[in-house]
Amino acid sequence: MIGAMLAVLAAIGLAALVAWHQLAGGSGGARNAAETVVAPGVAIGGDFTLTDQDGKIVTEADFKGGYSLFYFGYTFCPDVCPTELSTVARALDLVAEKDPAVAEQVTPVFVTVDPKRDSQALMKDYVQAFHPRMVGLRGDEAATADVAAKFRVYYAVGEDLGDGFYLVNHSSYLYLMGPNGELKSLIRGGASAENVAEVLTRVVTTGS
Repeated sequence: MIGAMLAVLAAIGLAALVAWHQLAGGSGGARNAAETVVAPGVAIGGDFTLTDQDGKIVTEADFKGGYSLFYFGYTFCPDVCPTELSTVARALDLVAEKDPAVAEQVTPVFVTVDPKRDSQALMKDYVQAFHPRMVGLRGDEAATADVAAKFRVYYAVGEDLGDGFYLVNHSSYLYLMGPNGELKSLIRGGASAENVAEVLTRVVTTGS
């Protein structure tokens, strides 16, 4: 419960800082309409220990040295999550069509905020349906709350709608992390695959 509350507070902080920066009137260096600029000094990301779709323990260190594109959601999500993951897959395909070497440097990562239902087997089937290189990560409730708080992800489990079915409200951003685990770009949910591909290409080729 405390971990979930921390995740909520962290996400509220992210939303407030994004809103503050937008009200301040600057683009802050964003070069793509899909990107959101976070106020300077705001930490996003950090250490975590989760399990991938093959049962392997994965930490933030496993992604260092390359770029990773994180999205937080859940497999039972009826609309937003499959839409965003389809966008990620299409964006990577668009990048690969122009420069396969650039696309290979980006690892798509899906982190579930619903570990109660999202088993390892379910995660494996789910991520493979979107992209062959997509990594699916899950943890127990404490680990989920911890990584969500570090990425400033909001999520809240809704009421039981019957037969154990429920929805999970959650924020929707794509987090492009750099070779040292640093945030390179925060991409709004609903961005087009073309815009996401543009961000990926720019960041990987220029580093910013």
